[in-house]
Amino acid sequence: MQNINDYMPVVGHSVINELYLLAERVQPRAVHNVNSTAVGGGVAEILTRMVPLLRQLGLNAKWDVIKGNDKFFNITKSIHNALHGADVRISKEDWEYFLEVNRENAAEMDLSGDIMFVHDPQPIALIEQRTRRDGTKWIWRCHIDVTNPQKDVMDFLRTYVEKYDSAVFSAPAFGQEMGIAQVLISPSIDPLSDKNKELSQKAVDAVLERFGIDKERRLVTQISRFDYLKDPVGVIRVYQKVKKHIDCQLVLAGGGATDDPEGLQVLEEAKSAAAGDPDVHIIFLPAGSDIEVNALQRASTVVLQKSLKEGFGLTVAEALWKAKPVIASAVGGIPLQIKHKYSGILTYSIEGTAHYLKQLLHEPGYAKALGLNGREHIKNNFLITRHIRDYLLLFLSLYYEQDVVSL
Repeated sequence: MQNINDYMPVVGHSVINELYLLAERVQPRAVHNVNSTAVGGGVAEILTRMVPLLRQLGLNAKWDVIKGNDKFFNITKSIHNALHGADVRISKEDWEYFLEVNRENAAEMDLSGDIMFVHDPQPIALIEQRTRRDGTKWIWRCHIDVTNPQKDVMDFLRTYVEKYDSAVFSAPAFGQEMGIAQVLISPSIDPLSDKNKELSQKAVDAVLERFGIDKERRLVTQISRFDYLKDPVGVIRVYQKVKKHIDCQLVLAGGGATDDPEGLQVLEEAKSAAAGDPDVHIIFLPAGSDIEVNALQRASTVVLQKSLKEGFGLTVAEALWKAKPVIASAVGGIPLQIKHKYSGILTYSIEGTAHYLKQLLHEPGYAKALGLNGREHIKNNFLITRHIRDYLLLFLSLYYEQDVVSL
C-alpha cells in the first residue's frame, strides 16, 4: 500500500499538505463506510485504496460489507438495472426480503461512527437504525447512472435516501428531486496502484504472451466486468465491422463482482458472439488481476468503453492516464472524462464507434494527441487525491456548514 506522501511527485506538495490540513479538521471523528462487496467493481476498488490513505491522514476510517445470499443479490441486481432505466418488476415480497436482509445486517453490524457513509442501494436501509440523538451524520453515496430511473423503484428508495443528511452523485445529470442536500463528487483512479503504475515493456510483453496476443499487430481493448450494460457483444460487432477493412485484434477482459449474478451468462454470450475468431481474446480475469489490466491497456492501440449505461466508467480514466486514445459511449460520467475530439471520442452507436475506430487506426498521430490530452485531463481532475479532498470537505460541511461555503 502506498504512503500518502508518495503522491507528492505526481500532484505536488501543496495538494498533499492541504489533505493533511483538512484531515486535521475532521479528526477525531470516525468515518464508517458500508457497501455490498469487498472485491469486483469500482466501488470496492476505490474503498480498497482510499480507506488506508484516510487512516494515514489520521482519520479513524472503517469499512464493512453487508452480507447477503443469492436471492438478495438477485433482487439488488434488479434494483440496479431498474435504476438504469430497465423495465424490471420488483414484487412486494422482494422488497420485504430486501429490507429483511438489511435489518439482519444492521443487527450484526457495529454501526458506530461519527459519519456513516453508505454506498449504493444494497445497504441503503441501514438508515433505519439511525438515532438522531446520537449525533451521527449519514451520507448515501450513489455510484449508479440514475439519469432515467424506473419511477417506482426510485420512489421506494427515495423514502430511505431522504432520511440521510446528504446524497452524493457522480455526475450532474444524476441528481434527483429530494429534500436533502445533494453533492457532486466524481470518482477517481489511483495513479500508484498496480492497475495504473508504470510498467516495463518486458512486463507488458509477458502478459500478452501469456494470453496468446500478438504484440506486433494492432490491439483494440475493452476492460470491463462482464455485464449487459457494458455491451461486450456490441464491442464484438464494432470489431467485426472494422476487421473487414483493417487488420486488428480485440481483447475483452474483465471479471465479475460478488454482488452481480449475471456475469457468467454475459461472458458466455460474448464467447458465442465471437464465433471462434482467433483474433478475439475474451479473458475472464480473477479478482486482483491489476497488473494484467494495466499491461493490456498499455499494449492497446485504442481502448473502447461501449457502455449502454454507466455510473462513471473509471476504465476510461485508467486508459487515458496511460495516454491511450479512448472511444467511449456518451453516457453517465464518461462525458466528464472526455471532451469529444480533444481528450477522446464520444459515440452513440455501433456504427459511430466503428467509424471512429477506423479513423484512429488509420491516423496514429491524431490518436496519440488524443491520448496525451486525455492524460493531462485525468491528472488535473480524476486522481484519488482530489477525491479524498472532496470527501474531507463533505465531512467538514456536515459539522461546520458556516466554514465550508461550497464543495
